Amino acid sequence: MFVPPFPLQYASAAVALALSGAALAQGVTPVQEMQSIQVLGTAEEEIKESLGVSVITAEDIQRRPATNDLADIIRREPGVNLTGNSASGSRGNNRQIDIRGMGPENTLILIDGKPSTSRNSVRYGWNGDRDTRGDTNWVPAEQVERIEVIRGPAAARYGSGAMGGVVNIITKRPTDETSGSITYYRGQPEDSKEGSTDRVNLSLSSPITDTLSMRVYGNYNKTRADARDINAGKAAEGADGIPLTSGREGVVNKDVNALLSWRPNRSNTLDLDLGFSRQGNEFAGDTMNNTPDEYVNDLYGDETNTMYRENFALTHSGDYDWGISKASIAYDYTRNMREPEGLAGGPEGRPVAGEKQPSRLKNLRAAGEISVPFKWGVEQYATMGVEWLHESLEDPSGLRQTYSSGSIGNTGQNDRDPKTDQDSYAFFIENNIEASDRITLTPGVRLDHSSEFGSNWSPSLNGSYDATDSLRLRAGIARAYKAPNLYQSNPNYLLYSMGNGCLQSETNSQGCYLVGNEDLSPETSVNKEIGFEYDPGTWRASAAYFRNDYKNKIVADTNVLYRLPNGARVLQWSNSGKAVVEGLEGNLFLPLASSLDWNTNFTYMIESKNKSTGEPLSIIPEYTINSTLDWYYSPKWSFQANVTYYGKQTGPSFNIRTGEEITGDGLQTISPYALAGLSAGYEYNKNLRFRVGVSNLFDKRLYREGNATSAGAATYNEPGRAYYATMTASF
Repeated sequence: MFVPPFPLQYASAAVALALSGAALAQGVTPVQEMQSIQVLGTAEEEIKESLGVSVITAEDIQRRPATNDLADIIRREPGVNLTGNSASGSRGNNRQIDIRGMGPENTLILIDGKPSTSRNSVRYGWNGDRDTRGDTNWVPAEQVERIEVIRGPAAARYGSGAMGGVVNIITKRPTDETSGSITYYRGQPEDSKEGSTDRVNLSLSSPITDTLSMRVYGNYNKTRADARDINAGKAAEGADGIPLTSGREGVVNKDVNALLSWRPNRSNTLDLDLGFSRQGNEFAGDTMNNTPDEYVNDLYGDETNTMYRENFALTHSGDYDWGISKASIAYDYTRNMREPEGLAGGPEGRPVAGEKQPSRLKNLRAAGEISVPFKWGVEQYATMGVEWLHESLEDPSGLRQTYSSGSIGNTGQNDRDPKTDQDSYAFFIENNIEASDRITLTPGVRLDHSSEFGSNWSPSLNGSYDATDSLRLRAGIARAYKAPNLYQSNPNYLLYSMGNGCLQSETNSQGCYLVGNEDLSPETSVNKEIGFEYDPGTWRASAAYFRNDYKNKIVADTNVLYRLPNGARVLQWSNSGKAVVEGLEGNLFLPLASSLDWNTNFTYMIESKNKSTGEPLSIIPEYTINSTLDWYYSPKWSFQANVTYYGKQTGPSFNIRTGEEITGDGLQTISPYALAGLSAGYEYNKNLRFRVGVSNLFDKRLYREGNATSAGAATYNEPGRAYYATMTASF
């Protein structure tokens, strides 16, 4: 009888490896660490077994490949959704990873454990908007070894930006024998108004000498823009009859990456990672406030913004008799070339005529840590680490807004420095303690110090209790933080509203300006979770309750700092109010037969809101259910059926910026809906495999009608039925 590639006898080890039963991703592949599960691991290994952690394997991706962006895959995990950058609905089709309703800005993206923050080079808007696709599209799907999705208290060890969670994209390592592959993917929507996708990926891995090996890959990925009139009949139209909202923009990825790994002996490994990526868009007509003009409409299909990312990293890993170590230095440079954007009023964020100018984001990071096992009364495994980061951002186009009366801050009208930078340092210590045969405790503390924002302490405590051989109880609590971004904190960054975007309870005279604030404090949160995982050896289940309470949320303040001589109001970014995120997550894995697996996870959001205003932090479903059925019919044939069910979605009811209640269509909700898919895979031999499938089987579509103030939750396009086919040839 055929046995699935990942048999049931691996169940208990898979739970340990798959970072708590909350992951329970189908077909988790064991790796070397599995052989040491009876030995106390490091604090990081223990924390990654928390309830709020899950793993996506390369095999998972093969069975249900991404169209263009890894976000397509990550969104299926517990606690994860896709949302726009803020609850305003602006840039609604630029949907990014949102973990536990905290918003994309509170999700930290790592590539091989190193932060990828290219989205920070994109101008930050008045309502917290960025014209960005995020940072989950820098690694081709075919080059992923696994993806770790880390939520809740477990994410606190990663520092600023991880209040919601962490996505760690881990790439494939060089192989012991020469191997290579070429993959072609084609995605074809049924509706000709939706953009199709073509992807070609090539990779080569080989030993060079007995101690030196390499892995290189190249990738080309193109998704075409939706038709300019895809939202016709749903969104309001301009005088020219063209809808004011647009569909999803296209994107063209070009990636080249090389990894050299030198292992002179069993104890030391030195990796050199070099990468270059180019992401260009195919403009679909989107503007931040849905105010396209003739110039904007003429840009349809053009490349209006291009992101160039260059990365370099040198990493040493040590495995010694006394413990393990890791040290790295990494340089990440993003050049963001785009059409100039309006910085005032309705045209804010809209492409305007002019020469493209780059914003340049440079990050230089050094980090090191050592982990040492020891016994002091009980078995323990302590880790100490340090980090240093220098960030600089230069954006002359985003800082060109002028004014004609008086003085804002300590700068002149035309001599504002377009560059801002900061240095930050961190020290952390964690300890994994085997308090008894059934209790494991993992305390930790992290100190971050910013040259601009002072020091921040982040203590944490995670623990597990084996109530029985099958039932494990887990709990965790941690303090996390997020430093102000380089636009919010820049006293030279200036935006302008002519009056309609200002507080309407005040008399308007010459509009209002919003200026950066160098005296901001970091946002902080206390993240808590408690739950269980049950594994009797055949089926598995887990559930967790989580709650995040955070304060010092940075918002565009509506209080007037002062007025200019002409009467214009000056506002600034400020720390204001508290927020709460609360919900439930769970997972159930059932082996229905020796070759049939059923895996289901759910997320229920009890609340996600600003406690001062009661408004949502982001527009997310009330609940999400992901269910997958995998059938390994034979060694050559496999089949998958999947369905995702999204609960009701509700937008804000109050416009904080203008101080007005939202009425009419601005209060509409999105009713619950489901997306289903089917796929089949055929492995001709070990060197050739195919997969074909259909997504959104029942053709459920949503259309972007506007921003939240005019369209409620109807701020994005959900694409309809589409077909895909992929082929991989390898040697």
